[in-house]
Amino acid sequence: MRILVSGSHGLVGKALIGSLSSDGQEIVRLVRGKPTGPAEIEWHPNEQRLNAPAVEDLDAVVHLAGESIASGRWTDEKKLAIRDSRVKGTELLSDALARLSRPPSVFVSASAIGYYGNRRDEVLTEKSLPGNDFLAEVCVEWEKATRPAIEKGIRTVHARFGIILDANGGALAKMLTPFRMGIGGRVGDGKQWMSWIAIEDVVNGLISVIGDKSVSGPVNFVAPNAVTNAEFTKTLGRVLSKPTLFPVPVFGVRLAFGEMADALLLAGQKVKPNVLEQKGFDFSWPTLDSALRHVLATDKRG
Repeated sequence: MRILVSGSHGLVGKALIGSLSSDGQEIVRLVRGKPTGPAEIEWHPNEQRLNAPAVEDLDAVVHLAGESIASGRWTDEKKLAIRDSRVKGTELLSDALARLSRPPSVFVSASAIGYYGNRRDEVLTEKSLPGNDFLAEVCVEWEKATRPAIEKGIRTVHARFGIILDANGGALAKMLTPFRMGIGGRVGDGKQWMSWIAIEDVVNGLISVIGDKSVSGPVNFVAPNAVTNAEFTKTLGRVLSKPTLFPVPVFGVRLAFGEMADALLLAGQKVKPNVLEQKGFDFSWPTLDSALRHVLATDKRG
């Protein structure tokens, strides 16, 4: 297959490309700089520039690009960058695919479980309604931006990613230093739900939905066993053989991170991967203990 990937240098993009390449698939990357060869296509989503004919003759498109939501405080400028990088980039790519005479058979566009907002103990599936906070509104617009591709008849999947566990990037990598120093602890009261998934299950899940012609619409990329923050903390400490006796108070989190604290650290979603399970996807690491032991064994920092 000839597969176009945006966000190729991100956590998921690098892992996905590595797996697809090892399977002999032909990878084409969307890049913001000057292409270095035929395996790269230049685009500038903020300027709405993409040469549509360059994306002709693709079998699949996996769109993962977007401004990090966890780097820096959420100023008005940062929030605009988060929104625009997702919505404008998806609109640009979706419009380009819709104009092709030979469009790809499948368009997998990233989204996030932030779509559901902070729902406390409510069990959430792909059929649940969206929340009403900033991230939920961004995710709703993000998914709507794929409409041109859908109307063209391209099978479109909205990959709603949960907390992706990888020792060398993402949320877990940021947690490891304090936990390894023995000063890790729950955040707030620890009752907020964390819907997580191992990076390898993300990659295998994406490959699965690319190949399964019956899958379209939202798909929750989370493991079947969500845990509370307190349980996550306890499990990570046990796997690292470190104490977890230093809870982070709510006021401290808000002081350090501002609005981002309520959205990413104090809010929670108890999400189920109904579509993946209904399609028979086999999670390699369905429990947190097994997932953490696996991903920490791959930690390049030792």
